[in-house]
Amino acid sequence: MTMLLESSNSQATKIRVLVVDDSSLIRRMVSRIFESDPEIVLTGTARNGIDALSKLGEMNPDVVTLDVEMPEMDGLETLRAISKTYPAIRVIMLSSLTERGTSTTLDALMNGASDYVTKPMQGTESAYEQLAVQLLSKVKQLFPKLNSNKLAASVARANAISSAPAVSHPPAEICCIGVSTGGPSALYDIWSQFPKNFPLPVVLVQHMPAMFTQMLADRLHSVGSIPVVEGTEGMMLMPGQAVIAPGGFHMRVARQGRELIVTLDEGPKENSCRPAVDVLFRSIVEVLGGRAIAAILTGMGQDGLLGVQALKAKGAVILAQDEATSVVWGMPGAVVAAKAADHVLPLDRIVPEILKSIRYR
Repeated sequence: MTMLLESSNSQATKIRVLVVDDSSLIRRMVSRIFESDPEIVLTGTARNGIDALSKLGEMNPDVVTLDVEMPEMDGLETLRAISKTYPAIRVIMLSSLTERGTSTTLDALMNGASDYVTKPMQGTESAYEQLAVQLLSKVKQLFPKLNSNKLAASVARANAISSAPAVSHPPAEICCIGVSTGGPSALYDIWSQFPKNFPLPVVLVQHMPAMFTQMLADRLHSVGSIPVVEGTEGMMLMPGQAVIAPGGFHMRVARQGRELIVTLDEGPKENSCRPAVDVLFRSIVEVLGGRAIAAILTGMGQDGLLGVQALKAKGAVILAQDEATSVVWGMPGAVVAAKAADHVLPLDRIVPEILKSIRYR
């Protein structure tokens, strides 16, 4: 009886995953990856969206990996059905790096998918290993049970400093945002809150490959009041315009005479990222000191922490998204744990706080 209870408890702490793909080869490959990890239980597979929806109630997964392009019911339609009926299930999209696949994946991310992984272009062992690393790390970051003690401590710290005592900050000349996992949906939700007459330039790092960042800029541009563009070398930063770092390049802010401009480079990755939030934020410190408002939103890892600490040391206003509204509370959680946040806020209060910080300084 004791052994049965121990086995039941062990299963309860594992992450339950359902694999959905119309390719039997991909289903076998992804299943093998999950079966190799002792912290994950493969509950089953499905060949398309209709098959997946019929199995969700019985298999009760925590995470679904979902192919973007499938017959009968594609990934986007399946995602909407999962989100409506089983909102607690996290969904990771599997996408090919084609223009069509990228566009559909971005639609999925803006409609509630938690993350995405690109399918390997080649059937080599190294491609398989890279896919395995991405899938396992992203699934575990999305599912917090295995880190419950660490998470509880972080939440307690966030509650303790959710609104820091008022301090004097220099007038802001720029707004900078760092975001990763869950970012497209978060940005889509808040972008319309920026007013047309927003008085500062906005610079933004979202961890994504090149094709994605241009499409993200286009999507945000279509829903907000301020124009959004992908950064190019030498681009002048203008009040009331947002610039997104292009995938594959670090973006920095530099001064050219009296103007602020964008510079790009393909230097080494930082925090396994290029573009990296830390690179952008450090450049702002070099040019503007603490005359900035910085926001760290949902994302995996700790990119942005060192940049935030450098900005805070110069007097910048630092905002962090709270755990409850983050898809992954890694990046903002690291800022909170380091006691570098002036305010820890739900997503829908980030832009209002930015506006308040500008208005009342």
